[in-house]
Amino acid sequence: MKKRKGDPHPNRLSEALEEIRFGSERTLNLRASLPSQREAAARVDSWLRLQQVQRAGEVLVITGRGNQSPGGVSVVRSAVERHLLLLRRLGVVASIEENTPGSFIVTLAPVQAMVDAPTRRRTRASQPPAVSIAGLDTATLQILRALSERALEALGAPVTPSFVEAEMARQFSAIVRAVPEGPDRDARIRGALEAALVDMD
Repeated sequence: MKKRKGDPHPNRLSEALEEIRFGSERTLNLRASLPSQREAAARVDSWLRLQQVQRAGEVLVITGRGNQSPGGVSVVRSAVERHLLLLRRLGVVASIEENTPGSFIVTLAPVQAMVDAPTRRRTRASQPPAVSIAGLDTATLQILRALSERALEALGAPVTPSFVEAEMARQFSAIVRAVPEGPDRDARIRGALEAALVDMD
């Protein structure tokens, strides 16, 4: 197909296909806001954690090619790529694929992978303190208990009251750390617990 003379958007077809595949809800466009490296990493972190909780599956992260950057190399793209690799180690990201020189397709890991990651990759001394589950509403506690019992069964561990209580604290602490601050955070935490429970099926 020939490009139209004077067309300022030669990649319109690929952009249209991306819009069909991902839509605005599953696309993070960093190119439009020109963030710093730190801002880009922070936005990618919070956005991908939220998408994981919402079970988005595949998402698109647009960084831009860096045509206007020194040496033609996007510092934002490099920062995002480094952070994506970190999130893969932390159980948030399952896989990363370069879609174009200015974008990545990211496949999100199940929520349970993120919950389990700190236990697998940190020593006991370096783990952050557990978050108290005191004060949780009955519905959230029921979901958390079911999730913890299923996790213990999957590990072949005893499903006794003391083990269940300890696992509830561990699961809840991991979920709370993963859900970004913002409106309706309690509802999003409950949604993350529900997603983790579905992942155990």
